[in-house]
Amino acid sequence: MATEVVPDDRALRHGRRDRALAQMRAHDLDILVLGRQANARYVSGAVQLWVAGTRPFGPVATLVRDSGAVHLLSTWDEGVPEDIPHEHLYGLRWNPMNTIAVLAAIDGAKTARRVGTDALSPGFAKLLPMAFPAAELVDGEQAMREARRIKTPEEIAALRRALTVAEVGLAATVAELAPGATEHGLIGVLLEAMTAGGISTPAAQDSVWVTSPEHPWRRAGADRRIRDGDLVAISASVLGEGYIGEVGRTWPAAGTADDRVRALYRRADGLWDKLIEACRPGASAAGLLDAYEAAGVALPPMPVARGLGMGFDSPVISPHLRETAEADRLEPGMVLAVTGYVWESGIGAVFTRDSVLITDSGPEVLTTAPHWPH
Repeated sequence: MATEVVPDDRALRHGRRDRALAQMRAHDLDILVLGRQANARYVSGAVQLWVAGTRPFGPVATLVRDSGAVHLLSTWDEGVPEDIPHEHLYGLRWNPMNTIAVLAAIDGAKTARRVGTDALSPGFAKLLPMAFPAAELVDGEQAMREARRIKTPEEIAALRRALTVAEVGLAATVAELAPGATEHGLIGVLLEAMTAGGISTPAAQDSVWVTSPEHPWRRAGADRRIRDGDLVAISASVLGEGYIGEVGRTWPAAGTADDRVRALYRRADGLWDKLIEACRPGASAAGLLDAYEAAGVALPPMPVARGLGMGFDSPVISPHLRETAEADRLEPGMVLAVTGYVWESGIGAVFTRDSVLITDSGPEVLTTAPHWPH
């Protein structure tokens, strides 16, 4: 992973931009104004400032369909691709009217008929029509979701690199797992290994937890200390080159386990086989929900699968969104973070998460981390 601020590879950013432009044509959008960080990086290839939490909408990147030109909010040239000229950069301004003046000066702004945005605030809902006086403001997020759900070969390569770092972090954490350790200590091991791999931004917090024998979704105890016989879930999740790499495994705290634990792992194996079988091109996304029923396992409250890429891409396959899942079809080029979760009272849970690429010939599991050898 790069340690300096450099733009994304040319083939990577142009492949993504071509997909965004194709969706602009499909949705009849003349201009796309993007405020979400993942969307801005997707079309520009410029590294965006990472911040925790949310931020108000602002025009971070603007893409023009006819010319393919990108205009970017940036106060410096570092990390900006050479195909975004200096005159297409505009700095952060305290007076939003100055930002509107910049947008109004973009070639095609005055004649644009349909302008899409990936979000909107009450203030910019009033201001943007000043920059695009002839345009109808419409939802542009759907066009970006359609573009991002299918990964280019270069994106898949970037995902593989992020997954490699996540798996190294997982292996380092498993090596330190033993009774007496703490969840916080193991999280520190995971973060240290991840940083040594060149990634300093975790994609999730609280990535190590002892599964509870008393409740299917809670932690085992308040002191967060690991004891002999505990089943410890580890979710290694990193943000590298803008892409999230995730892998999850569950390991017993001791080297040996009784027959009940081994039987629970075998149930988890059976569920996993059905989940992977459901990842077929053209199949309904609801097949991943049906896999739990077929395996006789209760559906978890978290999504069973979701799109993986720059942030959380579509689809989100959840028991709370079954109708949406039934209408959605898996397509070649989609990458899913697929979750298996099997719990039994008095024992705990076996949690598994892998990244799966949907191909023309079937699913390809991108993650290679070993499971506990039960």
